This record gives sequence, C-alpha cells and structure tokens, in this order.
Amino acid sequence: MTTAMDTGHEPRSASSRFALPDKRKLLGWSMLTILIGICAFGPMLAPHPIDAPIGTPGDGPSAAAPLGTDFLGRDVLSRVLNGGASLLLVAAAAVLLTYVLAITIGMLSGYSQSWLDSLLMRTVDLFLVFPPLLLLLVLVVGVGGGDAVLILGIVMVLFPGGARLVRTATLEVSQSSYVEAAIARGESTTAVLRREILPNITPALTADAGVRFLGAIFLVASLNFLGVGSQPPASNWALMIAENRVIISSNIWSVLAPAVLLAFVTVAVNLIGDAHSSKLEKS
Repeated sequence: MTTAMDTGHEPRSASSRFALPDKRKLLGWSMLTILIGICAFGPMLAPHPIDAPIGTPGDGPSAAAPLGTDFLGRDVLSRVLNGGASLLLVAAAAVLLTYVLAITIGMLSGYSQSWLDSLLMRTVDLFLVFPPLLLLLVLVVGVGGGDAVLILGIVMVLFPGGARLVRTATLEVSQSSYVEAAIARGESTTAVLRREILPNITPALTADAGVRFLGAIFLVASLNFLGVGSQPPASNWALMIAENRVIISSNIWSVLAPAVLLAFVTVAVNLIGDAHSSKLEKS
C-alpha cells in the first residue's frame, strides 16, 4: 500500500498518535461491551425458561420474577436476557452483507467511470423506488419469515445508499496521485482497487457503519412490531415491546426493559460513530 511519503501527506505528529482516546468512544464501547455480555451470557443467567408461564399474565415485579411477567405469564427478565442476541446478530449480519455488496458495486462503478458505472447505478436506483418498510413487508409476506429472509430484505434496503457512498469515495480517491502512479506502474484493476482505493475509503465506511447498523436495528424492530418479523415464542426485544403493549398498564417493565436496552444500543453506537466522525474531521 502507498505510504504517506509516497502520497505527499504529512505523517501524524507524536501528539496526535498518543492523544487520549475520545471519552465518547470509551463510553460507547463500554456500553457496547455490556450489551455483548448480556447477549453472550444472558441465556445462562436466565432464572426461568423463556417459553414457560410462571405466573399470571401482567404480574408486577416479585421475588420469583424481578421484572414481572409478560402477557402470557412468562418471566420478563428471562426473556430480556435471551432477547438481544438474535436482534443484534440479524442486524450485524445484514450490515456486513450490505458492505460486501456496496463495496463491490460502488468501487466498480466509481473506478470504471464508463457504461458500467451507468448500468450499476441505474440498477441501484431501482431499489430506491420503493419505501423501505413496504419493500420488506412484500418480501417477508411473499417469501416467508425467518432470519435469512429478514437479512436479505434489510440488505436490499441498505445497500443502495452504501453503494452510492462507496462510489463517491472511490471517485475522489481514484483521482489521487498514488492511484495514478499505481496505474502507471501497470498494476491490474484488482490490485489498484484492493491496495490503493479500498484502504483509503475504509475510514469513511467505518464512520458510516454505525448509521447502517442502527438502520438495520430499526428495520428489524419495525417488522417485529408489525408482527412479520420473529415469531412467538421467540424472545426478541422488539417483539417483546409489540407483544406486551397490551399489558403496559399492569406491568410497565414488560415493555420498558426491552425498550431501555434498545435505546442503550442506539446510544452506544451513536457515541462510537460520533467519536469516529470527529476523528476523521480532525485528520
């Protein structure tokens, strides 16, 4: 890969290399670590099976059920401890596949600047015609539920914006002197894209990843709330909010607990994303 000396960029100063980490980034990663811990170890700590009634529906907190029971009399705490992994894994898998597709299409489009660019971008534009939730609803209802279908639908919604971002970044980087030097050396298109362009657009993609991840969580939560996402008796924070809204007056914790954790995810990812964006602006 081209070095800072080759590109004419000045190396970072010692003070910038050893600057204290952004407090927002530390807080965000701390919160995210807690969430990952809940997702990883929560099922082992759950006091009751997630699908077994332990009391009357809508009971308030008690010694046996610290967060009360849900609309079917199941332990809210156990379902909360089990409900994060599936939601976050679906969102993370969708974002990962989104970037694989967006990087492939966006880099080819931005670097070619030919008929291929027009063809790829017009194809991408087709996915922007439909409202995101409508597109997802049609796919899920038509094909069927399941995490694989949900991930596919989210990728279809998210990748057009990602592809356009990658294309814009690629267009900018491809005009750089180090890319022109690589072309002059006779490097192949694949080598130029992999060694020169991809590493230099990665920071922008990293800053965008938080937005895409939150978008994926929003779509998963929306589909679950509409009743076409994960199906009972699955434990899912978004599904819990949808299911238990009918008993919110008798046990608010059945809705509040999963809602707080969803908000926790949002705040954590936003803090990390904001810190990374600020770092890019200063560099």
